Amino acid sequence: MRSASGNGFDSSDSFAVSGAAERTARLHDTPPSITPSHGDDSHLLSRIASPADVKALAPNELAELCREIRTTLLAYGHQHGGHIGSNLGMVEATVALHRVFDSPRDRIVFDVSHQSYVHKMLTGRAAAYLDPDRFSEVTGFTNPDESKHDQFVLGHTGTSISLACGLAKTRDMEGPNSGIGNVIAVIGDGSLSSGVAFEGLNNAAEQGGNLIIVFNDNEMSIAGDFGGMYGPLARLRASGGTAQPNLFNAFGLDYRYVEAGNDVSALVAAFEEVRDIDHPVVVHIHTLKGAGYDGEETHADRQTASASPVSFDSPTGVHPTDNVNHSEPWHSDHCNLSDHEPHEGQCEASHWQNPDAAIGKPDDPRKHYGKMAMAALEPRFAAEPGLVVISPATPGSNGITHEFRERAGAHYVDTGITESHAVAYAAGIARAGGTPVVATTASFFQRAYDQFFQEMSLNRSRVTVLDFLGGLSGSDNTHSGAYDVTMFSNIPGATMLVPTSARDYLADLAWATAPAGSADAPAGPVVIRVPGEAILTAERDAPLLPVTGGQIADRPQSTSLPVSVSSASGGISAATVRGTVSVTAQRAGVRHMLDWRVNQTGSHVAIIGLGNAYPLAEQTAAALSADYGITATVIDPRQCTSLDSDVLESLRDGHQQVITLEDGQLEGGWGEKVTAYYANHHVSDGSRNPHVLNFGAAKEFTDRVPLGELNERYGLTVEQVTEAITRCF
Repeated sequence: MRSASGNGFDSSDSFAVSGAAERTARLHDTPPSITPSHGDDSHLLSRIASPADVKALAPNELAELCREIRTTLLAYGHQHGGHIGSNLGMVEATVALHRVFDSPRDRIVFDVSHQSYVHKMLTGRAAAYLDPDRFSEVTGFTNPDESKHDQFVLGHTGTSISLACGLAKTRDMEGPNSGIGNVIAVIGDGSLSSGVAFEGLNNAAEQGGNLIIVFNDNEMSIAGDFGGMYGPLARLRASGGTAQPNLFNAFGLDYRYVEAGNDVSALVAAFEEVRDIDHPVVVHIHTLKGAGYDGEETHADRQTASASPVSFDSPTGVHPTDNVNHSEPWHSDHCNLSDHEPHEGQCEASHWQNPDAAIGKPDDPRKHYGKMAMAALEPRFAAEPGLVVISPATPGSNGITHEFRERAGAHYVDTGITESHAVAYAAGIARAGGTPVVATTASFFQRAYDQFFQEMSLNRSRVTVLDFLGGLSGSDNTHSGAYDVTMFSNIPGATMLVPTSARDYLADLAWATAPAGSADAPAGPVVIRVPGEAILTAERDAPLLPVTGGQIADRPQSTSLPVSVSSASGGISAATVRGTVSVTAQRAGVRHMLDWRVNQTGSHVAIIGLGNAYPLAEQTAAALSADYGITATVIDPRQCTSLDSDVLESLRDGHQQVITLEDGQLEGGWGEKVTAYYANHHVSDGSRNPHVLNFGAAKEFTDRVPLGELNERYGLTVEQVTEAITRCF
């Protein structure tokens, strides 16, 4: 076996490390010419190189610093995009944290760390937000490789309290020599609903000692706030922190409330009061998400919940708004704005702001295929009361629109940032005879790994999982979906489908969600990897599929090439192999969904392209035909749960090479199973043992590397695959 992705990795890795080091060095070397877009060197933000500079400001300069930061964030959102809304709400709190505490001796752990843009500005990285040429120098999350002021690489949620407990435990065990002072966990933006956050609160109360938990309550999650905890939190806000039940007190924690969460002076006073405290305390601050976005008068044609006047003379640039305190519980902010039209308060569009350059562009694959799935499910609601779509807090990014949610009513459930609960909840629905569909991002599903094994698969629960952003992408290192196949395809009892067209995708969804007892219905859970960029691009441009033009049969016309395996020659029959290798494929009613599709019959070379790598298979076959006169066999496996032994056996005749292409982690992935098949079923006639080449991604974390560059790195281009094939002849 040859691993195509293994070539040249030493130099690539060295480049990545040295590049990161160079970026980090530049961040702490802001040249005098780099100034805020709204001023010159006389402005405060351009002179902030470390938290010490924040401490050196006069008290009356803090509000001006907040105004400049807010202006910078607004400009950055238009030019670069990002998690602007949550950061706008955290401006004053972050300035106050660095005014009062002494980072990095005092350890500040941000959760969700997409709230850390202001923290980065105040710790030597302001130029990465002020100078468009340097926007790419920082990630959207905390990262110790960037700065000693960042404690962890964090892109998911709910873990800050647990991490802070660990820091505090070591400090308390080692004493003054630990070098750790106050430990502060900053949690909010919906992350408190995560189960691990409650586990952290429970541990903090038991552990004792200095631990400050800053709860940023902006009345929002990614979409709305969902769950029973939010009613008591609303009553705490309304009562100035005195109402009962108080969930923090219930854990045995001290508690302080700050209503003026966007008043830097009030926050400085609150943090000074708890600095060096000798026991755990929660400081509950009430902030306004998106504080500083234009008021509603600039968007008069919108039908939203906000209609307050804009005040540009606010000392920190925060505009008053009425877009807060909807009736509890509320299930929509009543805004249906695109990602480049956010506003302050309870506005889902402010969670992620697209840059202005993205305005008018077609939907990305997540939204495109997500909307398609919801459109297919919605007409079934009236006749199927048990059909329920479950989103753990990320509906909009996956095409689950406001309109759909409102029309779906009880058929849609947002569980908050609770992936583990969402999967277990779905298993419960399935056990009762319902039809649950759980939809979120591939990297978020990692948080529910135990539930996939136990509650879902071990119990053979009829759960359908829509796996978004699976495979290679230009995402940051916390959101890569390159590991989804290695995770899902190796769970016993689960079937993972990898459709390569909208038609297959909808057919897979219909099969996975077929009501219990239906003919051909699956016997257990089904994971559907939502098609990615390569497939959507090919669907929009048919010449990118030069073999089929995107036109394929509804069902495989031939599940294999002619099989000619003689036991006398030392071979093993396809029937025997199927019994030992393709057990899943033998379940009644399942076989047709797990058969591989042979889209072109050829010789010498067989190219099997999994999921998003399938267009590359067709393009490589076209290049082999045009440049070398080789007509390659082209196969779409359609799933990665089992091997189609009929097809693999048929390739022994007339094929010297079998090529596997996948846009995920190669080691432990799907392609190696094909290699193992031929190795474990070696026949005595050496000419009938194809040589297998596997192409896929290295086992590594990548951070905001463009998809095209990743494909080059891993050999996933027509030129590289073709060169590897012809070199072996």
